[in-house]
Amino acid sequence: MKPVAENVWIVDGPLIRFGMPWPKMSFPTRMTVMRLADGLFLHSPTALSLHLKKELEALGSPRWIVGPNRIHYWWIPDWRDAYPSAQIYLAPYIHEQSKGRINFTAHALSSTNGYPWDQELITLPIEGSFMTEIEFFHRASRTLVLTDLIENFELCRLNGSLMRWLTWLGGVQDPHGSMPRDMRMTFLRNRRRLKTAVEQMIEWNPERIILAHGRWYEADGAQELRRAFAWLLG
Repeated sequence: MKPVAENVWIVDGPLIRFGMPWPKMSFPTRMTVMRLADGLFLHSPTALSLHLKKELEALGSPRWIVGPNRIHYWWIPDWRDAYPSAQIYLAPYIHEQSKGRINFTAHALSSTNGYPWDQELITLPIEGSFMTEIEFFHRASRTLVLTDLIENFELCRLNGSLMRWLTWLGGVQDPHGSMPRDMRMTFLRNRRRLKTAVEQMIEWNPERIILAHGRWYEADGAQELRRAFAWLLG
């Protein structure tokens, strides 16, 4: 676990292979942990190890386990088994996407409020034609937690020219990380809604932005949003 701000940590997990049948890309994974008044909030859980379990339990008890979009769910069953009293919250279509891996009921994660963490976190669903991604803003530390809305792959961690070309083509290469171009296509019909959501996040004036894939932004979060979504904001 790596400290990010007061009561906020990240956990960098293993690489996963993801994409079309060919070519597949190696994606780094990242979990965000936030300590709230009533327990730990786990965003996009990565692989669970005994060492990580001990680190977490030194901070508190996992209370909420969150799958923030339809493709971030793989390790949630492991965490559910380890912490059966924790509440599971899942973004739309995770059950369908998982093809049976998520075979248990969970709380829906699709609205802006009505959650036990409302006093400490702002919840912002952003709906596209393929998936709805749920963003979170930690009020106390001004930390914005995204999943795939921005990706920012570092060249030094990319293996081979194909990976460098794919990340450049997708518009997700550090230091110019942004919303992947294929993901942008799924928001064509919801472009106005996406713009409104981005403007809302800029208004929050985040100090930092945590991403699930690639280098995250330690400072000037609002400015990084303006840069990453310049194609949308005009």
